[in-house]
Formats: sequence, structure tokens, C-alpha cells
Amino acid sequence: MTDGTGGAADPQRLADRVREGDLRLHELEDHADPGTAATARRRLVEAETGADLSAVGEYSFDPAATEGNVENLMGGAGVPMGVAGPVPVDGGAADGEYYLPMATTEGALVASVNRGLGTIRAAGGATARVTDSGMTRAPAFRVEGVAEAAEVVEWVEANEDRLREAAEATTSHGELLEVSPYVVGDSVFLRFVYDTKDAMGMNMATIATREAADVLEAETPAELVALSGNLCSDKKPAAVNAIEGRGRTVTADVLIPRDLVEERLGTTPEAMAEGNSRKNHVGSLKAVTLGGNAHAANTVAAVFLATGQDAAQVVEGANAITTMEVREEGLYASISFASLEVGTVGGGTDLATQAEGLEVLGLAGGGDPPGSNADALAEVIAVGALAGEISLIAAFCSRHLASAHEELGR
Repeated sequence: MTDGTGGAADPQRLADRVREGDLRLHELEDHADPGTAATARRRLVEAETGADLSAVGEYSFDPAATEGNVENLMGGAGVPMGVAGPVPVDGGAADGEYYLPMATTEGALVASVNRGLGTIRAAGGATARVTDSGMTRAPAFRVEGVAEAAEVVEWVEANEDRLREAAEATTSHGELLEVSPYVVGDSVFLRFVYDTKDAMGMNMATIATREAADVLEAETPAELVALSGNLCSDKKPAAVNAIEGRGRTVTADVLIPRDLVEERLGTTPEAMAEGNSRKNHVGSLKAVTLGGNAHAANTVAAVFLATGQDAAQVVEGANAITTMEVREEGLYASISFASLEVGTVGGGTDLATQAEGLEVLGLAGGGDPPGSNADALAEVIAVGALAGEISLIAAFCSRHLASAHEELGR
């Protein structure tokens, strides 16, 4: 490939052409292979900012494989990846022992989760189940008033099959499960819910909903204003997700014998249950948080980065409730995620290190039956987050939190 002047594509020459205004940043792939285009962008940014981007230029993925993941590629950001486990998981889809890959820059996180997983392992493993699944998209429509809004709602309720046919014509995998209408004055929102199998499915849901919205506009007075009307709700704290769910709704639990709580965690079931109640329930209620947990987002974010998930959807992944109670045998602990959005195909799951992270879990690619790998990933993440909750609450109760961060953090 040439640089557009007849010569071989030279990254410095390409960078100079951008600086001269002859090319735009996003046009470099039209004149060079993706790797050369990325090098040209680094040269340009280094010259413009004085930054040294030599580390950014060291990456393991194929630049050509990033199409659909990033624009104006100039390199890669390296995040340290640790591993915790193994831990036995008795799930609806996950079955066996799993190592948990975690990419993070927070010292003490992997060690904390690893301690929790070790405790769960000694207790015989954790149980996990996905209890609901569905990716959503909720377009906003304009109507003249309440009468027209009611007309639209009635049409939707009578013609959901027509919306389903239009939506499913855009995908060979997705299935429209339901459409729920919401009326606010002269606005009508329709919350479409899809089974997206092993894909996280946001793009699938968006494309399918666009086709369904075209049908609605043709058949009713409704006019589309926004394909996403925020009732989905994507990448924002939202009560609708806490109540209705989004992605995977998944719960994990474990019963830890009293002697293990005392020996491995340095505290008692009574102290753990009280600490969880005062911190995760009373404290969260006073702060008016969505969910009530110690740091579930920590584990979710680390596994998301390690396995190619959409990092911004950690917002919904933080929407979890942790419970702990004393039982005759010891400590019962659980964590319930309302909206954990994961996939094992599509998005960033095909990038080199992220694909390897999924391979560590044995969950790369599509599952058999479809959707089972994404279900298993959600279950394993829930068990990892439960381990993190157990470890952190124990650290509070035994007053070891500060010393652990002094030793392992920065």
C-alpha cells in the first residue's frame, strides 16, 4: 500500500501529511495498513505534545483486529493482569473449578479476592445461578398528547408479533422477548428486551430496535426522537435496571463453617453479619445508593478488562446486594447482581489478551447451547465478587484493611 503520493507507506511521511492538513487522522487507514497508520498517529501525537509513546507502541494485538473496537488507533494501554483461584462453582451454566483473570492497577484487590476464593474453596465451593437474561433498548417517541399515547400503547400491545418480526429480521441470533410501554405526557418510551445469546448484545439490540421503530412510525402517530431514550438504561445508575434487570441477573452464595471464618478470616460469623448489615445495608440506605455492597464493582471491572467486556457497563455491574447472616453451621453469604452485562463473543472478546482471559475461564466463543458461555461467565464473576465481599468485610471486622493496603497497595 502507498501513502497516496506513489511511494511506499511511510509512517513519518503520513504523520507529516496530517500536520500539513493534507490528510485527516481518520483517513490514515486509506493510505496504509492499520499498524503503519497507528505508528503514524503516534509520531504525530509525539511531535504535537512532546510525549514519549514508546510504551503505547508496544502491544500484543493485531491492529487489523481492532476494527469495531476503536478509532484512530495509535497503540495499546497495558494493564497488569493477575489471577485468583481456583474455586469450585456449582452453577446453572458454570460447572467445575475456575481461575479468575483480573486486570487492575489497584494493589490488594487480587489478593483480597484470592483470599475470599480460598475460603469459598475450603467451604466446598459456591453456588450460582442466572435467574433472568435480557438486553434492552428503549427508544423515545413524540406524540400529540395522552390520547395518542394511549393509541400507540394499544397498537404495541396488539402488534408485538409485527415488532418481533421486524426486529428479528436483522439478526440470526437475537430474539425479542418483550416490549414494555411507558408514557410520560406526550412522550412514549418502549423498552425492548432481547435474548442475545452469548453476545452482550448492545449493538444487536440497537439495530433490531431501529427496524421495529420504523414499523411503529409507519403504523401509529408516534415519531421517533431518540433510538435510546435512557429507559434502557445503558451505562448509567438506574432503578429500572435494579428492578427489571438488564443483561444477566445473577446470584451467588456460599455457607462457610464457623471454624473457617475464624481461622481464615480472623473474625466470627456474628461480626461479619453485623458489619455487612451496618455497612452495606444501613450505610447504603443512608447514602441512597443503588444496591448495597462493599466493592462489587472492583471485581466486575477487573474481570471486564481481562475478558474484553464493555468497561463502562461496570456502572450496572455495581448494582448488587450483598447479604450475610449467621446460621447454625456458620456464615451464609450471598451477592445478587440485577444487571451484569457480559458476553463471550463480539466486542472486545476477540482481542488477543482478552481472548486469552476467556480461555483461562474456558468460556471463549459461543456456548452450547447458545448463551451458556455468557451465563457461565456471569456466574463466575458473581462468585468472584462474592469472594471480594467476604474478604473485605472480614478485613473491616478484623481491622486489617489499612495494614493490607499498606503492605500491598501504593
